Amino acid sequence: MAVLGVDGWRGRWAGALLEGRSVRLLVLDDVPAVLAVAGVDVVGIDMPIGLSDDGVRACDVAARAALRGRGGVGSVFPAPVRAVLATDDYADARRLSVAATGGRSLSAQSFHLVRSIRSLDDALGDPPDPRVHEVFPELAFRTLDERVLDPKSTARGHAQRLRALTAVMDVLDALAEAPAGLPTVDALDACAAAWSARRIAEGTAESVGDNTRDARGRPMRISW
Repeated sequence: MAVLGVDGWRGRWAGALLEGRSVRLLVLDDVPAVLAVAGVDVVGIDMPIGLSDDGVRACDVAARAALRGRGGVGSVFPAPVRAVLATDDYADARRLSVAATGGRSLSAQSFHLVRSIRSLDDALGDPPDPRVHEVFPELAFRTLDERVLDPKSTARGHAQRLRALTAVMDVLDALAEAPAGLPTVDALDACAAAWSARRIAEGTAESVGDNTRDARGRPMRISW
């Protein structure tokens, strides 16, 4: 069984193709390229899929709660409402968010995800590709090893995540053969997403969210 973990990276996507303990890192130009990777049973992607029309997603609230006291709470950015996908202008996006939610604006961090979310939403199709699931590496890392506590941008955080992944895959070999220029943090996040994808494929994954579907039939759910 092969699975693919995916993390957004500079307008492209970092991928980790996992089969057994073997993992191979990839750089994929767009979402169609992600979906075209051959022989993949499940794709775990660190990007919002199901989008609310009028408020905060229950899965985002639950993800923050699950990380409280374990580090990483600040890494959960509330997903934009679906109306925001109509624009690439931040001021307009904030106006659309306020109108749709009755007052909640849009953070700069969430706005920076809009183009990637839109490209994913467009590529998933109707009904959406059933292989593709929203995952969140910070929850995966802490499930793998409760000692993962520090931010991923620090030396401690980097070492903690590497130690966690080494238990379940040959991550050092993958990093040694990584595509040129791929940052370590994105490579490790893609690997954590791949571990989550394998758990989904095996039926052992954990999830948060109320499992409702959005206006396009995408589930508002985060798994790991």
